[in-house]
Parts: sequence; structure tokens; C-alpha cells
Amino acid sequence: MDRLQSMRVFIKVAELGSFCKAAIALEMGNSVVTRHIAELERSLGARLLNRTTRSLSLTESGQVYLERATQILDDLDELEHSLVARNHEPVGTLRIVAPVVFGLNNLAPALHAYAQRYPRVVPNVTLVDREVNMVEEGFDVGIVIAERVRSASVVMRRLTSGCIAVCATPGYLERHGVPQRPEQLLEHQCLSLPADQGGDAYIFTAPGGEAVRVRPTNVAFANNAEMLRQLALLGHGIAILPSYLIERDIASGRLVSLLPEYQLPCVDVHIAYPSRHYLPAKVRTFIDHLIEQFALQPAGAYPALRVAAMQAQATPPRDPLGSHARPEAGPPSWPRLTSWRADGELSHSFAETLAGCGGTDDHLRPTDRTEKIDAHWAAEADREADTPA
Repeated sequence: MDRLQSMRVFIKVAELGSFCKAAIALEMGNSVVTRHIAELERSLGARLLNRTTRSLSLTESGQVYLERATQILDDLDELEHSLVARNHEPVGTLRIVAPVVFGLNNLAPALHAYAQRYPRVVPNVTLVDREVNMVEEGFDVGIVIAERVRSASVVMRRLTSGCIAVCATPGYLERHGVPQRPEQLLEHQCLSLPADQGGDAYIFTAPGGEAVRVRPTNVAFANNAEMLRQLALLGHGIAILPSYLIERDIASGRLVSLLPEYQLPCVDVHIAYPSRHYLPAKVRTFIDHLIEQFALQPAGAYPALRVAAMQAQATPPRDPLGSHARPEAGPPSWPRLTSWRADGELSHSFAETLAGCGGTDDHLRPTDRTEKIDAHWAAEADREADTPA
């Protein structure tokens, strides 16, 4: 018989002092109650109850068993209640992994809004530009940026998609000329991600539909798009970057968009999570929150999420849980800021971006904290352009 059920029957009999009353309370037959007690005593090898025709009392063993059984069932009930609550109420640590530039520019605003809605969830963020095995590394949610996604190991839900852009400073273009065709990039200093991140060659689609493949030869490489942006602002060359990263620079005139009639490959951005039937509420609500956030934006409003088009065009379909994966809470004062973690020296930048989304400066946009830095680099680039050779 069910041992836990037998324990519950025994406790009820001891509590009411009667087999008959216990049977009524438990909605069982008298014989069923009797069998539960008999089986319990047989398996324990000890008498738990003293029975007479008029009374029922606990033996010494019965008293010990009653105390321990009551504690065990109370603990079990508390555990079950806690697990049910966790699956229905968002609570606990939420481990998230995302590409670096996506995290700095897009994830922080979304996390700020999520944490305000669900203050009992503590996000733990890892920003990396490397292959990630979500299951082995214990992540609940990952951002995957790829041209095509093929995986039977995880559930993938699309957030958005977009392309990359080519740009340079007015000063650089004045000194070196403006490329009119993709092939002319071979005559320029280019700023690109390394080959293992898709920066080896770029496929441009001309207005007529023909594809033009260009592999720049005079290239300065960096494995971080923000680094390439800073070099571009210094007038170091022509950068090929996610459009979100340079849209404010182009709007302000600090950078000029090049080859606008040619299109570079676009990619989709997905949110990935281990495929399982019972998702904790913290995971379900975060997935729904991200999808809701980006669904509210008009097309093109979040080009930031197109960050890895460069990687995608040179990278085969990946399994986000396999060896080739590249995925690619609190009140406004953020008392748990140290709970937000980013690998290495990115921690400070991510925290600053997150603080810029709210906290004591709720009126600021996520990128406003970087305005002074951008202005500094723009001034440096202007001074360099004005300095006689």
C-alpha cells in the first residue's frame, strides 16, 4: 500500500482517536483504514496503537512515529507547495546568456522592464561571444543570432531580424574617397570582425539581384563590434557593423552610410530554451516578456538585434545546445545590482547600461550614458582630420 497514504491515515486515527471517525474524515471505508494501519505496523515490525473495545491509545513506538510522520508530511506538503508556487509565480535566479553587443544594447532595457514587473526574479546575465552549451553550462535562456537555425534539442522562438551596414566618418571619406561599388572596398582600410566570426568575406546583393562577394584585403580586425565602431569614429577606416550600433552616429553626421543600394545578408534573432514540458514561471514570463517587447516595436525599430549577420553568412546552421552553439528585479534603486553578472571586464559596462535604463535616472534612454564618450571620440576624430599630415 502507499506508505505516505498509510502515514496520513495513521495520523488521522491518532488525532481523532477512532478508526470510524478517521474513515469518515478521510472518506474511506472502515476496512480500508484498518488495512492501512495493519500494513504500517507489519512493515515497521512494531505496534503503534493499543486497541480495546472502548478506547484507542498510542504505544510508545506509536508516539515516536506520530511525531516524526507529522514532521515528514508537513515538510513534504511545504515542498510541494513551494514547487507549485515556483511554477506559477516567477521567483528565483534566471540565468541568461547572450552575445556581448546584443546584451549591452538590447538586453539591458528589456531586463529592466522585466525586473520591474517581476521583482522576485534575480537575473544572472552572461555576455559572451563564444560557443555555448546551454544545458551543460546551466543557462535557462539564451539569445541565438543566426541566418538559419536547426536544432532538435531546444525550443526556438523568433524575436526579430535585420541586416548590417557599411559606414565611415566624413573625414575618412574626404581623404580616401567614397566607394561606389562593393569591389572598391578592396582599395580601403576596412574594420571587420575576424574570420571565425564571419568577417572573412561579405556578400552584397545589388539592386538587380546579382550577388557580389567581397573579401577585404586591408583589414583591421576586432572581435567586438563596439571596438570597431570606436575605430570608425576615429577615422581609422570603413566599418561593417550592425546598423543599430551606428544609427545614432549616422543621424548625427558622425558617420556616413555607404553603399545603401546594396544589401548585406540579414539574420533572425531567436530566444532559445531547453525543450521540456514544465517550464518554471520565471522562464515562461521572461520569454513572453521579450516577445512582447519586440512585437510592440515597428519593423526596423530594433535593428540592434541583427547583431550577428556577419557571423551568420559564414557560419553553418548551429545546434545551440551542441558543441557548435553560438547563442550568438528589483525596485528602481537596483539594490541587487551585484546579482547581474557579465563575464570579465564587461560587467561594469553592462551595469552602467542597465542603470541607464532606470534607477535614479528613469528618464534616460539606455544609450544616453554613453553620449559623453561618443562626443569625446567624435572630437578626437575631428581633430585628427584637421591636423595637417
